[in-house]
Amino acid sequence: MKRQIVVFSLALMMGWTAQGGIIYSTFADSGNIPDGSPSGSGGTASVSGFLPSISDISVKLNISGGCNGDLYACLSYGGVLVPLLNRVGVTGTGTGDAFGYEDTGFNVTLGSAGAHDVHFYGDYSPSINGSGQLTGTWQPDGRAIDPLSAPGSFDSASRVGFGSFNSMNPNGSWTLFVADLSGGGQSQLVSWELDITAVPEPVNLALGVFAGVFLVVILANSRGVRNWLHRWRGAFVQWVNAV
Repeated sequence: MKRQIVVFSLALMMGWTAQGGIIYSTFADSGNIPDGSPSGSGGTASVSGFLPSISDISVKLNISGGCNGDLYACLSYGGVLVPLLNRVGVTGTGTGDAFGYEDTGFNVTLGSAGAHDVHFYGDYSPSINGSGQLTGTWQPDGRAIDPLSAPGSFDSASRVGFGSFNSMNPNGSWTLFVADLSGGGQSQLVSWELDITAVPEPVNLALGVFAGVFLVVILANSRGVRNWLHRWRGAFVQWVNAV
């Protein structure tokens, strides 16, 4: 019984390091994004069963057709809104222009692992698949300005990232909104995914680790547990030598 308690305590501490998962969601209007309409369309993802504190998130977007420079997309939750796309390529200078990039869609992951800002993906030798979609992993656009702002505004706009969600409880309803600001081509949201990593609250984690370590120390002083640990170490050494 004591051996089982020790193993359980160690497993409990290991299990409290993080929790992640992917939430799949449908989208309104069969995925069609109203062409040339700032009213846009949206979908929700209902999240439950996660640990109470967000440490990281990422979003996968699969959008086909249309014109990338026309699109605005944002993720909102708990009063926080992060722009995922804000008329990518629109700029007063550089490789973009007043209308943005003309590629036809995205099949990307947006998150902290991205090396570059998706708004200026044209500056970084982007990979475009056979369907004309941008691929790869990028940082979200983050430009918290009106998508109909003057082109030069996009160059100096402050950015909002996924870190704005950190420490929030992820359990609830998340909303994705997508709009096409200029007519001329039908875009469709094929799919989207929300990947959440959540951890315990710091105080609860500290208490749990302390309790687990205390229990292991107490039980390790018993002769039965010491004998079991000695046998386990001997078996492990034999396995290593055999390898």
